[in-house]
Amino acid sequence: MTVTDDKTIVQNYFNNVGFDRWRRIYGDGEVNKVQLDIRTGHQQTVDTLLGWLQADGNLAGQRICDAGCGVGSLSIPMAKMGAIVHGSDISERMIQEARSRAQQELGEIPNLDFSVQDLEALRGQYDTVICLDVLIHYPDAQVPAMIQHLSSLAHSRLILSFAPWTVGYMLLKKVGDFFPGPSKATRAYLHRRFDIVDILESSGWHLNRTALTKTRFYFSYLMEAQR
Repeated sequence: MTVTDDKTIVQNYFNNVGFDRWRRIYGDGEVNKVQLDIRTGHQQTVDTLLGWLQADGNLAGQRICDAGCGVGSLSIPMAKMGAIVHGSDISERMIQEARSRAQQELGEIPNLDFSVQDLEALRGQYDTVICLDVLIHYPDAQVPAMIQHLSSLAHSRLILSFAPWTVGYMLLKKVGDFFPGPSKATRAYLHRRFDIVDILESSGWHLNRTALTKTRFYFSYLMEAQR
């Protein structure tokens, strides 16, 4: 399977049936128990990161790239806190929803913009680059180049989250693969923590903070790396 094939599959998914599913999960409407569990887990990851940023006390005026921003769950609160935020996503429908939510919550503000872009197409320089729950769409062979690319955009901080590889999580994933459904993505890749650390360190980063979020159906390892 080529990089282009993976990208096309993800793009089509989040522009079609996947968009409807994840818009509900990232919203506040009624969802089923599994979706509610994923909503809770994802929000815990977002809240942990926002807590880190608030604790630092210097977010206002920082240039931040929210790579794979989805519907703006992180971009919008960071803009509220005074950061200059550029959110991007491969899905046009996700970006449309993010813009709509930003308009409802913030009105027209100069420090938040969104664009339809995949990670490989991102350009520019930012104080911080954030990529939450996106690496799950990238197989191991593609992850080093992707992290190195994101590193080239970040001046002082890179924040990633990924689904960690453990025996238990791998078994859970295999069980889920037995029950395919029209609202599921076709691929979900787990990554070993030490592999991600090695890639970061080889790109000139050192770990500053980490956190693991796990619920029944959601698990994500959050890493903050600094130069």
